Amino acid sequence: MTDVSAHVLVVDDDPGIREVLTDYLTRHGYEAEGAASAAEMDRALQTRRPDLIVLDVMMPGEDGLSVVRRLAGNGPPVVMLSAMGEDTDRIIGLELGADDYLPKPCNPRELLARIRAVLRRPREAAGEAGAALCFAGWRLDLMRRALTRPDGQDVTLSAGEFALLRAFAEGAGRVLTRDQLLEKARGQDADVFDRAIDVSISRLRRKLDDGTGLELIQTLRGEGYRFDAKVSRR
Repeated sequence: MTDVSAHVLVVDDDPGIREVLTDYLTRHGYEAEGAASAAEMDRALQTRRPDLIVLDVMMPGEDGLSVVRRLAGNGPPVVMLSAMGEDTDRIIGLELGADDYLPKPCNPRELLARIRAVLRRPREAAGEAGAALCFAGWRLDLMRRALTRPDGQDVTLSAGEFALLRAFAEGAGRVLTRDQLLEKARGQDADVFDRAIDVSISRLRRKLDDGTGLELIQTLRGEGYRFDAKVSRR
């Protein structure tokens, strides 16, 4: 699937914003449709699963943060939009599982760049069908974008968490700076603030906790991060 064949669902209670964004995405080759609420989104998902959701935070009824919490790991990638522009609000969205976050009003051209960056991640992984990165009993399947614990249980990863863990595993033993991780995990054309990496790493550390006390992601103050494990490709 190429970018321009992707199906994007824009969920926003403002009809003007829905129209502007869906028209812009359609003009750039996407199949775009709108939904005015979480309930409309759910009905659309029952009919057809989109490749990506653009999701507003402040909506009547169920808000965007609640939606992204229940979709995380089980739904398509999510790019959140919010009139609340503070870093703390963006961090909450990312912590709940959003793949990217833009303040409103946003430039449709910037949103398009973010969408392209998010949609590119699974295709890059799928290019290595059957390959997996294995470390300390864990298995990261590059085709399915799935992480399996040493005890055989699957761990849900968002698209951003998968990209970040893959960057760590492929650079195991090397110090990776925040800028390097931003480029690898978010895409060169996505202008993501630095704290996004800290939030994603915090989530990854929790998900990589198998009770053994082994800390796979190490922080090197003033330098960056290092993935401390021997990694093999199978």
